[in-house]
Amino acid sequence: MMMIPTIFSFLTFGSLIVASVSYKSNSPKVMNYRQLEKRILDRILMPAIYDSQIRPKGVTTNVTETDGPTKVTVNLFVRSFEKIDDVKMEFSVQITFRQLWNDNRLAFNNMGGKIKYLTMTERDKVWMPDTFFRNEKDAKFHEIIQPNLYVRVFPNGDVLYSIRVSLTLACPMNLKLFPLDTQTCHLTIASYGWTARDLEYQWKNPSPVQFASNLFLPGGFELARYADSKCDVKTATGVYSCLSVDMQFKRQLSYYVFTIYVPTFMTVCVSWMSFWLDHKSAPARVMLTITTLLAMSTTTSSINSSLPPVAYTKAIDVWNNICVSFVFLALLEYALVNYAARADARALEVRRSAQKHHDQEQREQMDKMRSNGGTFDSMKNYGTFDHSRPNNGPDEMFEMFTTGPFQRLFDDEQLPDSPRKVLFAQLLPKRATKAKNGHVQSILAPKLNLHYSPGAKRIDVISRIMFPATFASLNVIYWSYYLTKAGGAGEGYEDL
Repeated sequence: MMMIPTIFSFLTFGSLIVASVSYKSNSPKVMNYRQLEKRILDRILMPAIYDSQIRPKGVTTNVTETDGPTKVTVNLFVRSFEKIDDVKMEFSVQITFRQLWNDNRLAFNNMGGKIKYLTMTERDKVWMPDTFFRNEKDAKFHEIIQPNLYVRVFPNGDVLYSIRVSLTLACPMNLKLFPLDTQTCHLTIASYGWTARDLEYQWKNPSPVQFASNLFLPGGFELARYADSKCDVKTATGVYSCLSVDMQFKRQLSYYVFTIYVPTFMTVCVSWMSFWLDHKSAPARVMLTITTLLAMSTTTSSINSSLPPVAYTKAIDVWNNICVSFVFLALLEYALVNYAARADARALEVRRSAQKHHDQEQREQMDKMRSNGGTFDSMKNYGTFDHSRPNNGPDEMFEMFTTGPFQRLFDDEQLPDSPRKVLFAQLLPKRATKAKNGHVQSILAPKLNLHYSPGAKRIDVISRIMFPATFASLNVIYWSYYLTKAGGAGEGYEDL
């Protein structure tokens, strides 16, 4: 009796196993598309079917030709600019470069739209155009963590090749208007060995060139505009298809205004402070002008070290030469002032000696007249004299010269009515005037002009006005000319 339950349990377990196997055999089979893609790639890339060294068949519109050039459609995405070097005249850029062409030998069945494309990471297995960058100086591929490239094969035979690459490209620059200049640099793509009869490049429309949204340009530049164009090249071996990306880089003037123009302008203004210092303060004036001249020389050297040596004059060179010239002229101005000051001292000494000698001669003449008896007989021939007036002797005669040799002091109230005016006032020329202190010059003494205006002070006063006015005028001319030239140069790139 105990054997019956055991046999029953065994039969039940067996029926469950049979049912499970029967269910699995009747369920739909799940397809592994990755394995299917591998089998397709192995089939279309079989050496007996596909040779990567043979160019794909092109399309031609000429009925007399059986084959045309392979059309390669190009577009690129600019990721970043690493540098724009004025000295080496080059720029570095990182791009994603894409090429698309059709190779009918790689067409395959897409399984009803379930396989959109096949992806490969080995580019050597399919034919690829021998594209190179014509103005490339240095380049590198990115292989971290894996090589940054892929090859996609579409069901209709189209092949898309995409790669990330960093390029250093030559960019000849014209720096005549630096730092108000605008430079145009090119990124040119061409075939190295296939002529235009075998390989033809064309831009992918629309948007053949894209730029990153947060793009930053180093070196104080901004991307003014860009354009795509064709640049087919004709050489001794044939005509080669070529594409070009033309990028216009405009230098940001504000950076150079605050780092070059404003500091040098202030240095020139500081050199003018010496015009307000006393010319006798030689150490202060010399130190001020020499310091500003050295500052200008250092600034000029710093600017020239960041630019290539060129055979023409740049706009910044004109500005620096103007500033250095004004600082140097301020130094020469003090040399002229110092010379004029020494000339003033010598002239003043000569005039003091002449005055002393003149006064001595007048006193000698007066002493001689007093020794002759104190009469005015020696002066009768010089003008009208009242002979009826008694001669009071030398004391009265000396009283008339108390303010200086052959000079007489008349009070303002005595000038019109005094009877004594017949002696000297009538002898004066009509053009003679009364001085502020009441002194009247006698015609008996030769006229000696002792007034002297120092030339050193006059030079400083003139320089205070002439230097700023001349510098302001040159600024107007400089900025008007170069801003006009820069605007005209920018208009020349409107067709980009």
